[in-house]
Amino acid sequence: MALYDDYLAGIDNLEHRQKFAQVLKWVEAHYPNLEGRIAWKQPMFTDHGTFIIGFSVAKAHFSFAGEAKIITVFEKEIQQAGLSYGKKLVRVGFDQEVPYELLAKVIEFNLNDKKDCQTFWRK
Repeated sequence: MALYDDYLAGIDNLEHRQKFAQVLKWVEAHYPNLEGRIAWKQPMFTDHGTFIIGFSVAKAHFSFAGEAKIITVFEKEIQQAGLSYGKKLVRVGFDQEVPYELLAKVIEFNLNDKKDCQTFWRK
């Protein structure tokens, strides 16, 4: 987690910082083979050099992104969870429960779908 200390220190709201830190810890605990890094000024996780999931924080929510394909694949589940989303990311309000089951599905999907991917992003 030390990798993310500077990023987390930039989150002014203590409750938001703690909640988001728990999300990063959860990813590290459940997917220890993923490589954590800060890229484009945000925490992300990769596997064999390819992007799996990234995170960012705003005032009222945090977002996770797994490229545009995850929105297409999981749109119904995202809607059922009451989450807002865009073309490439899903927003989780700090007043909402963290959708760990959905996060796991997104990570597992990308790990499988990109297992032979030799580039950072999908082509």
